[in-house]
Amino acid sequence: MPYTIARYAGYCAGVRRAMEEAFRAAREAKEQGVACCSLGELIHNPEAVEALRREGVRPIERVEDAPGGMILLRSHGVSPDVEEKCRKSGLEVRDCTCAFVRSLHKIVQKSSREKIPVLLVGEPEHPEVKGTAGWCEGPCYIIKNEADAIALPDLSEALVVSQTTFPPDAWEKIVALLKEKIPHLKIECTICSATAKRQAEAKELAAQVDAMVVVGGRNSANTRKLFEACRAICPRTCLVERAAEIPPHFANIHTEHIGIAAGASTPDWSFKEVVTRMNDMERIDQETQQEPVANDSLTMEDIEKTVVRIRTGQTVTGTVVQITDDEVCVNIGYKSDGLIKRSDLVDKDVQMGDEIEVEVVKVNDGEGNVLLSQRNIVNRKAWDALMEKYENNEYIDAVGKEAVKGGLLATVEGGVRAFVPASQLAQRYVEKIAQFVGQDMKLKIIDVDKQKKRIVASRKQVIEEESAAKKAAAWEKLEEGAVVNGIVRRFADFGAFVDLGGVDGLIHITDLSWSRVGHPSEVLTVNQEVEVKILSLDKERERIQLGYKQLQPKPWDNIEEKYPVGVILERAVVRIRPFGAFIELEPGVDGLVHISQCALTRVNKVEDVLAVGQMVHVKVLAVDPEAKRISLSVREALADEAFVEGEDMEIPGEADVEAPVDAE
Repeated sequence: MPYTIARYAGYCAGVRRAMEEAFRAAREAKEQGVACCSLGELIHNPEAVEALRREGVRPIERVEDAPGGMILLRSHGVSPDVEEKCRKSGLEVRDCTCAFVRSLHKIVQKSSREKIPVLLVGEPEHPEVKGTAGWCEGPCYIIKNEADAIALPDLSEALVVSQTTFPPDAWEKIVALLKEKIPHLKIECTICSATAKRQAEAKELAAQVDAMVVVGGRNSANTRKLFEACRAICPRTCLVERAAEIPPHFANIHTEHIGIAAGASTPDWSFKEVVTRMNDMERIDQETQQEPVANDSLTMEDIEKTVVRIRTGQTVTGTVVQITDDEVCVNIGYKSDGLIKRSDLVDKDVQMGDEIEVEVVKVNDGEGNVLLSQRNIVNRKAWDALMEKYENNEYIDAVGKEAVKGGLLATVEGGVRAFVPASQLAQRYVEKIAQFVGQDMKLKIIDVDKQKKRIVASRKQVIEEESAAKKAAAWEKLEEGAVVNGIVRRFADFGAFVDLGGVDGLIHITDLSWSRVGHPSEVLTVNQEVEVKILSLDKERERIQLGYKQLQPKPWDNIEEKYPVGVILERAVVRIRPFGAFIELEPGVDGLVHISQCALTRVNKVEDVLAVGQMVHVKVLAVDPEAKRISLSVREALADEAFVEGEDMEIPGEADVEAPVDAE
């Protein structure tokens, strides 16, 4: 019995990922001893749903019905309010939403935020359409057919998107009507590429065969549309969920060519079972006619060989069987071996007998050879890894490669190139972009062109986000009265700014020293590590008042012990007033020489005998710690010195006193 199986049959990538994640969640739930459920049927296929149920995954209709533990978000996706409700319920959420559907959600959300109405082409009651509509924050019109498109209100602009499994032919007709009706129409074809390929190939196959069998769930929109498309071309088309539903006399198994297609939510085992059933039907018919049959016992391995075929873009594992200077020959289990050019080989030290993963570039290069590539797989995996980081808002590592007009080209993870606009390189204007060439950096992807595989990234956003996180963490650690370490970053006339590890604090000039300070640079230096005390915190205004002198010894502590009455010291004059002169004993401690104690004779003006900066001997007359006053005498210091030297001290008259030269 001749039959042909469509290349794009069975699970699409999104459904396969959802099922794999569901089975993984079921295993983990069993290990943890918790329940696992899905919000609605994970996919529209009763066989798959029953297989999950056997593993403990029970579908529920409302979040409130969840028994606790884990909940799976179906591949069709849900609205943001439902997603948020799941997360707030205390359940462990596993998101099985198809990547194409998640992308559709982002597109409609962005458009509605820009106040552009959304036209959603699809089945109004389909869970994907309901979930997608929930992501619209403005007007959303659901269009099922051309009549709905004609009935739309007058709109000057709109965005039109579609259910990911909508028939491409019907989509094009509806879009053609909308173009005439809406002057500024933005079109985003969100039909899954696998759906389009699946339907196109199934229709092509239906035109070549005598009968078609479409395998899949009857409640699956994808499978139903596939069935309708095939039946329109091949009237003898039947839809079955399992092999047992194939009519006994559906086709002449000896003379007619039968085509087999399967919906995107159809498990592999379902359509393989159909193949087995047809082979069994042929075998039974042959036995009834008592025709000799050689080796008519088919195993699943035999069926696998019949079903599995290579196609362009497919990833397969093969064994290296020959190595030349230019090419490597790989046995991939196909009727002919595959060839890889050295330039497309990633494992340069590959050896005979090694198993390697390759991608089919061409099934037939015109000479019967299968062309393979290893680099395509690496590039695709690198791209997929980047897209995953983009979806998760993660940073990527990069190296600046070339300064170009308007920005920088950088090589990111996996060898993919990214463009960083000049405005996204730093928080301030960058004059010389070339300074980033060869520099390692972290980037954040801000825009992606998936068709052209182009990435636009930002270094500025990484700096801003890391700075904000660092600042928030620093504020959490700070408390009033605490002593912390910091680094002096810059000066102002009124004080010094200190980096506390993400936030800056200010040491006011009055809190730098116990003595008078003209400028912060007299006490500190830039980049100096200092220990400071937090005097006050104002989180709303993001202000931190720091103290430096508060951690230094107070100069008036133990002042009586340091300067006992009667001791004679040599110090400098720092200020002159009409009533006397101030002498600096140490930073922060000044003593006063009253005008009557400025010289051995009476003086009319202090400036006549003393000048600022002049070094003089003074004697401590009195110390008052509470009032912070020290009385000094130049006169008695001079008298004591003369006495110690044993000279006959003669008190000169006023006319004999020579006033010192004015300091100025």
